[in-house]
Amino acid sequence: MKKILLMALSIVFILSIALTGCSSNESSSGSGGSKKQTTLVFGRGADSTSLDPAVVTDGESFKVTKNIYDTLVEYKGQTTDVGPGLAESWDISDDGLTYTFHLRDGVKFHDGTDFNAKAVVFNFDRWMTGKKSGKFAYYPSMFGGFKGDKGHIIESVTAKDDSTVVFKLKRPSAPFLKDLAMSPFAIASPTAVKKYGKDYGRKAAVGTGPFKFKDWKSKDTITLVKNDDYWRKGQPKLNKVIFKVIPDNTARLNALKNGEIDLMDGVNPSDIESLKNNKDLELFYRPPMNVGYLGFNVEKEPFNKKKVRQALNHAINKKALIDSFFAGAGEPAKNPMPSNIAGYNDDIKPYDFDLKKAKKLLAEAGYPNGFKTELWTMPNPRPYMPAPQKIAEAIQANFKKIGVDAKIVTMEWSTYLEKVSKGESPMFLLGWTGDNGDADNFLYTLLDKDAIGSNNYSRYANDKVHELLIKAQSETDENKRNELYKKAQVIIHEDAPWVPLVHSKPALVGKKSIEGFKPHPTGSDKLNTVYFK
Repeated sequence: MKKILLMALSIVFILSIALTGCSSNESSSGSGGSKKQTTLVFGRGADSTSLDPAVVTDGESFKVTKNIYDTLVEYKGQTTDVGPGLAESWDISDDGLTYTFHLRDGVKFHDGTDFNAKAVVFNFDRWMTGKKSGKFAYYPSMFGGFKGDKGHIIESVTAKDDSTVVFKLKRPSAPFLKDLAMSPFAIASPTAVKKYGKDYGRKAAVGTGPFKFKDWKSKDTITLVKNDDYWRKGQPKLNKVIFKVIPDNTARLNALKNGEIDLMDGVNPSDIESLKNNKDLELFYRPPMNVGYLGFNVEKEPFNKKKVRQALNHAINKKALIDSFFAGAGEPAKNPMPSNIAGYNDDIKPYDFDLKKAKKLLAEAGYPNGFKTELWTMPNPRPYMPAPQKIAEAIQANFKKIGVDAKIVTMEWSTYLEKVSKGESPMFLLGWTGDNGDADNFLYTLLDKDAIGSNNYSRYANDKVHELLIKAQSETDENKRNELYKKAQVIIHEDAPWVPLVHSKPALVGKKSIEGFKPHPTGSDKLNTVYFK
């Protein structure tokens, strides 16, 4: 009896092990082998500032919002050519003043409410009448101001019916469709925006995109989950995306190698060569469309003097910066936009690295012995600046040679952006990844007087530049537009509100098993086609 009992217990034990194994295989395997991974962990250098795309200007926020929301029109593939998005098609009047968008039927916001023409009108009304709130930095940069401002180009946005929305412009705008495809102009749920008020973008983020916002652990993770009702059938392919903050590039790479994350940006250029030989990892290159720069607040002394700004342009060795901190993966910048943007002026001669010339210009400006100032730098790496602190130190050392004593100042990323935007910094390191592939998005957005208080952190204002840029916006002949932009660059170069430093070639790295990931030149990637093989 005892033997029978022992045999029975043994059989039960063996069966339980078998069943446990079966259960484990069921959760980790599918037909024909191991179950594919369905959660992607994306490692990045800093946290988002908000998940309301209309109020942010930083790439870390757009990385996330790009996957929560959709825009009326979208960029195709890895280009900045415009194709359908929430609008299936559109008509443009012969005079270029009326755009009629025909919207997709049956699309729902993540909260179950309907996407329709009224929702589009609500979003644009919110942005165009938001001047007093001071929140919508991008809107005036792209559309000439807010409602009531002299330069504002949008006359009206109206819902003709549930599936038709009509934009009337005050003047033709050549980049208008490309502007609408930008991440800041993604369509949010009116119901959610009203419900959460000032907490919208932190406690809630509701769009029509491939992923839904789940939770946000400050300076750690933002988790998105699959939108099962996404209007693109069969997408997204992932069940979950987690954006994980790891500020240090090397620590982030170690986390990838250890399997803690699956994909990362901010690869140290010096690591690229060794990564090419790693059989478990794959490098992805983002098509370059950026500029890293040193900006001067032209409203603050002594940077209100052109010769001071020109002197500091001569005092920076851009080639040495690129060799030391970009491992050669970049090209020296002489203009505020990269050479692959139409309208780039290649005839402009760069400020050469010449300390004697720099000292001479300082003396002519009234500073023969130099001056003391602050050099603000961002706390975390960016695609256009992988080692901001070290770059700041190198610039500081060069400035010291001409008598300019620059104290390096840094602070938390969102605070940094806010203070620089308000004009609190005398001199600062920043950069820009283009949003739409148009010269307007660099020159007008970053250096026009209309953009002071939004993306024109140098607070640079030149009436002739403004005249040229507004004319270029309204010009539909591409060759004539390009000539206007080239003329504007000549004036900007002479005025020197910046030291354009570098156009970088950003690399990302991820697991070899990642499929369908194609980095976009704007720096914001929609992950709806990504999966693990």
